Amino acid sequence: MNINIDIPDEMRVYIEVQVMTGTYNSIGEYFLDLVEQDKKRKAQAKLEMLLLEGINSDAQEVTPEYWQNLRNQAIAHQRF
Repeated sequence: MNINIDIPDEMRVYIEVQVMTGTYNSIGEYFLDLVEQDKKRKAQAKLEMLLLEGINSDAQEVTPEYWQNLRNQAIAHQRF
């Protein structure tokens, strides 16, 4: 699939320099890296949101019994 986008000359020159200096092998590789970085950034933001949600939720004391119960539940769900 081909995608055509219009970008300002200043950005085009910057991207071409990245390719010429060996940072990327092609303009396509540059854009693929941008997409991958965006995916990672969104995954990180989601993780941070979930962590904050957990921090701000009602706390449950984590004891050895808690972990054993959690293990037992996980094992029970693995059985067919």
